[in-house]
Amino acid sequence: MVEINLKEHQVYGYLPVEKKLGILVVDDHQLILTGTLDVLSRQYPEAAIIKAQTAKETLSQLQYHHFDLIVMDLSIPDEQGETAEIDTGIKLLQTLLQEYPHQNFMVQTSYVKALIRIKHEIDNHQAGFAIADKGLPEDQMLMRVNLALHGATHTKDIKTGIELKPEWLEVLRLAFEESLTDRAIADRMYKSERAVRTYWTKIQDVLGVYPEDCKQSGKNMRIQTEIRSRDEGLID
Repeated sequence: MVEINLKEHQVYGYLPVEKKLGILVVDDHQLILTGTLDVLSRQYPEAAIIKAQTAKETLSQLQYHHFDLIVMDLSIPDEQGETAEIDTGIKLLQTLLQEYPHQNFMVQTSYVKALIRIKHEIDNHQAGFAIADKGLPEDQMLMRVNLALHGATHTKDIKTGIELKPEWLEVLRLAFEESLTDRAIADRMYKSERAVRTYWTKIQDVLGVYPEDCKQSGKNMRIQTEIRSRDEGLID
């Protein structure tokens, strides 16, 4: 009888050991969640696939499990019983990118443009990151899942010339989501009103909203700024 050194053969690949994939799917919409779980189960029948429907549930799962891939929507509630919001998913993803720099992600959402808000963090992420609109055909969605699993990046859906600094995005959020005046925005951000006004000019320059154009068309600059911001996914 010939003895086989199992450890030696594993090292040199003679007896390959298949690694069981761990995948976390985050989506609060039951129909979409079920569909995604079904597609992934068929593609990766040996994978351990776990679901989460809120931001808090996602963080809880990450305390106890390691995942090769997180597939997540952006419009999710913070916890059960609360309303699903894009901002909740954005903040969760931002936290995860910071705390898990080597985690692979595939963001599957109908709100792809909203990712422009954290494009800097996405560009600097050290592991796989892919984006898939929920309307993509199954084969294209799976292609992006595979890219993310292998540590590749696929973010062409948010490749744009529009990039705003975090403080500019905060001005937009406070103005158009919380309806604050410039004075209130300045107080909230611990800035001067002059600084806030400067932020507005920077924002409008990036968005291509200029006084002369609005004057000629009879449109309000602040309203046009809000419209452009929503069109670009910078605010909900």
